[in-house]
Amino acid sequence: MTKRLLSFGHGYSAQALARRLLPLGWTIQGTTRSEDKADKLRDDGVEPLIFPGEDVSAVLERATHILISAGPGEEGDPVLNLLRDQIADAAPHLEWVGYLSTTGVYGDHQGGWVDEDTPLTPSTRRGQWRKEAEEAWQSIPGLPLHIFRLAGIYGPGRGPFSKVRNGTARRIIKEGQVFSRIHVEDIAQVLHASIDRPNPGAAYNLCDDDPAPPQDVIAHAAELLGLPVPPAIPFDEAEMTPMARSFYAESKRVRNDRIKDELGVQLIFPDYRAGLRALLQAESGDSQDH
Repeated sequence: MTKRLLSFGHGYSAQALARRLLPLGWTIQGTTRSEDKADKLRDDGVEPLIFPGEDVSAVLERATHILISAGPGEEGDPVLNLLRDQIADAAPHLEWVGYLSTTGVYGDHQGGWVDEDTPLTPSTRRGQWRKEAEEAWQSIPGLPLHIFRLAGIYGPGRGPFSKVRNGTARRIIKEGQVFSRIHVEDIAQVLHASIDRPNPGAAYNLCDDDPAPPQDVIAHAAELLGLPVPPAIPFDEAEMTPMARSFYAESKRVRNDRIKDELGVQLIFPDYRAGLRALLQAESGDSQDH
């Protein structure tokens, strides 16, 4: 039987998963809000659906797997707001449902370690919305739900190199601040491993092995490029958007043992140094190809 993935909010992480599944004969239908993005999905071998807009009921009825990347807002989860009843009806024939959440649901731990059993105590509005969305998905009876709490995502087109090159990278120093991060290819790898080994009800942290201060990542990127390390700016003196400032409101180290122990995952990029080096090599390879 053909495996059919319905991907809500088919963005950066979902596209990385699609690149793994399409060669295996999967049918993938991805939602997007714009016609321009629909054309890009089509070019990638994904059947686009404009959502909200198009009726996805028939697609939902035939799906074997669902991935939700669409983020919640003040009004709640955008997919459940429109389709909760249809998804509940589809639950018995679904093999796997994956919800992409964030490690922001754990809140601030002042640099301390968290794992999947740590109580969810978000300290930002976005973290609170995510916690509520997780609970809303968990409340659907019989849904084979898997929750993936993602650390900061980086990968092709989403690394620090362009900012370092054009001089806009900043090394903002806040005492004791650490972030966890994850390469997009490792996100795709974990999702694929979970699809192969479903464990409904499970939550997984998706991060690498090396939580690190953000300024160290910028400095390493500059060193790899052979450019001057951007000057340090104390957090109190830095001009930042409210969104950027909210990231610095929380500091924690995130454990990833469960993806290794339960899913047998071996990270492709176990730390930011390996990830950045690979991004730079891919960039130079691309420029030589053109």
